[in-house]
Amino acid sequence: MPIKFEPHYIISPKVMNCLIRIEAAKQKILYLPLTPTVLRSLRETARLYTTHYSTMIEGNRLDPSQVEVVLKHQGHFPGRERDEHEVKGYYAALTHVEKWAAQGVNITEKTIQTLHALVMAKGKKNIKQTPYRDGQNVIRDGITKRIVYMPPEAKDVQSLMAGMVNWINKNTELPCPLVAGIAHYQFATIHPYYDGNGRTARLITTLILHLGGYDLKGLYSLEEYYARNLGAYYEAISIGKSHNYYMGRAEADITKWIEYFVEGMAASFEHVLKRMEEAKMQNLPDQSALIRKLDPRQRKALELFQEFETITSRQIGELFGFKPRTSAALCSSWVESGFLTIVDSSNRGRKYKLSEEYQYHNW
Repeated sequence: MPIKFEPHYIISPKVMNCLIRIEAAKQKILYLPLTPTVLRSLRETARLYTTHYSTMIEGNRLDPSQVEVVLKHQGHFPGRERDEHEVKGYYAALTHVEKWAAQGVNITEKTIQTLHALVMAKGKKNIKQTPYRDGQNVIRDGITKRIVYMPPEAKDVQSLMAGMVNWINKNTELPCPLVAGIAHYQFATIHPYYDGNGRTARLITTLILHLGGYDLKGLYSLEEYYARNLGAYYEAISIGKSHNYYMGRAEADITKWIEYFVEGMAASFEHVLKRMEEAKMQNLPDQSALIRKLDPRQRKALELFQEFETITSRQIGELFGFKPRTSAALCSSWVESGFLTIVDSSNRGRKYKLSEEYQYHNW
């Protein structure tokens, strides 16, 4: 029985073409001048759509406007409580992915188990890492109920997951989009949980891409591409001569899936570029030179100053998921660099505001 993870694929001309498209769009987007206010609006729209489409793939019945109502705590929809819990759980997990990416966390089995716990936690704050399944699960056709895929036995799941994580972390020379796509496929293949596998696979993909520098300012949604091409998604990921993991799936050539995945990335990146270029034409002041002077964390911290004139190190900690000592040290370094100035110097109630250079701009 195959336990070691050794994916079989070729980097076809189609894959190469898509990788080139991804890089071209990425470079243009990174240097396209937009104000943080516009970026924040585009980013929030992308997060809402990511949550909507990823849960919609699993049968969630809320439309994008209803998802926004639920996530902003502006109301709820009787009879759709399960759907509401799903979008809250996914959104919370997506928020953690962004924090972990900012911290540069390592992908481990515990990271993945925490992600799954967040997905299944229905928006609750206190969660515990989810252990892998202890029995057999199957994937059935929604209409005929016939088995379309039988994942590996529970006794092999831990070894397979360990092998997948090890493969992700050691393949530093492989283009990040390929690592993300292959990891997505392998997680779906192992199917380590009874429920929530698809959502967790897509979040792992997002985390790998963000850690690899393909966060694209948080503006894209691969989930939207999957949902709009759902038939192709299932066809591409359903590889192998048999529905049984041990009878063909483990050794299958996954080139077709990789082609589908990178095509989706290229299309999603190009869609973001188009939206950003449209936003740029709104006669907004060009603050790109000032923004380029900031590091990624400082740019993200600007979001807080859209709501508050002064902030605390605790708010910075909550934004990035840092411990108090780390966030206090970060704020001190930003004061030294001229990004922030101290308003209240008392240790307990110390507050910060933007320095004069950044204070009078439309963030």
